[in-house]
Amino acid sequence: MKKIGFIGMGNMASAIAGGIIKSGFISGDLVYAFDIDNSKLDAVNKTYGINGCTSEQELVNQVDIVIMAVKPNIVESVINKIKENLHNKAMISIVAGYNNDRYNELLLPSSRHLTVMPNTPALVLKGMTLLEKENSLSDEEFTFAKEMFSSIGQIAILPSYQMQAGGSISGCGPAFVYMFIEAMADGGVSLGLPRDVAYQLASQTLIGSGTMQQETNLHPGVLKDQVCSPGGITIKGVETLEENGFRNAVIKAIKISK
Repeated sequence: MKKIGFIGMGNMASAIAGGIIKSGFISGDLVYAFDIDNSKLDAVNKTYGINGCTSEQELVNQVDIVIMAVKPNIVESVINKIKENLHNKAMISIVAGYNNDRYNELLLPSSRHLTVMPNTPALVLKGMTLLEKENSLSDEEFTFAKEMFSSIGQIAILPSYQMQAGGSISGCGPAFVYMFIEAMADGGVSLGLPRDVAYQLASQTLIGSGTMQQETNLHPGVLKDQVCSPGGITIKGVETLEENGFRNAVIKAIKISK
């Protein structure tokens, strides 16, 4: 099994690391991490038993696959520290705004790299990860990447020009979904439900509805119509959402988040 190393251990990297270990894809002793904030390393190490490193260079020298997971504003400085050490290794980047073409400019010509866009539900093995079709990994490495991210959810392979649009849905979408859950629960609390019950009902309703759409492959509008009886309470709620610009607000949120 290849060794995997995370440079940066923020929320997304922690979700991926925790997910691939929880899924059984890899054991904690084969996972390495470096972060300038030692408390982040300590937290993940305490939970999953990974190996902490004291520098980016030390990490790269220990692993086969490097996961670039730092903030966009420091990517180039980190690349300058490690690019000479990436010989015969693969790099997978989860950093927003850095695609295949950008890394071709920053890395040495012989470097092998892939850009992906994961999301935080990876921690509970329900992630949605986009893999950029244009990449320089070997066939074996790309297969490894597909298997790794499939172990924490679903994957989609997209051409470069579709990655931003896809990321607006799957990458930013969880925040919008959590807002919807919170709003549904607030409505329930307003009607007298205990908050914990309201959250349970709202969350499970979204899980069940999403699963039903995936498994039936029916158009969401068809499934919506199945719930709306003529003159019933559900269609009145749908009418209220339409009157208040629900669809338009969601569409605009996706478009502005690219």
